[in-house]
Amino acid sequence: MDTKNQVLNNIVVDDKIFIIRGIQVMIDKDLAELYKVQTSRLNEQVKRNIERFDGDFMFQLTKEEFDNLISQNATSSWGGVRKLPYVFTEQGVYMLATVLKSGIAVEVTKQIMRTFTKLKNQSVPYFDIIKRLEKLETNDKETTELLQKVVQVVSSMQSIYDEAREGTKKIGFV
Repeated sequence: MDTKNQVLNNIVVDDKIFIIRGIQVMIDKDLAELYKVQTSRLNEQVKRNIERFDGDFMFQLTKEEFDNLISQNATSSWGGVRKLPYVFTEQGVYMLATVLKSGIAVEVTKQIMRTFTKLKNQSVPYFDIIKRLEKLETNDKETTELLQKVVQVVSSMQSIYDEAREGTKKIGFV
């Protein structure tokens, strides 16, 4: 696969990964589109092989989750939906490739797995920041005292600035 197609595929896949219930997932409709099958066919294969799709591989959205998902996508192309969609975790997407068994399913799944990995790697630097913030959020007496001193200094600087402004001559039209 050439670099241009890989970049385009990354963008397409990135846009189809959502965080629902704190988990990165892909929606059955989007997966069907990527695998070039009908959503009903994809879900049919899942139902025929349901023993492969535990609750941590796939789950059905609630009405509230589905409505929230639609509202996040301003240009919704969902159309009329009779059933709430299923979403698949990274492991569920991999399992889909084993039940769909087409050449395109294998290639698309490889691309999806690369995208999931890329997204995980991008989030690693933020773990350090989150840990530090959690540490700040604790009731650390020393940190609280330092923050209070900073607020006092900034407040005194503001009052000095206000006093200096009052003593200056105004320039401009009256």
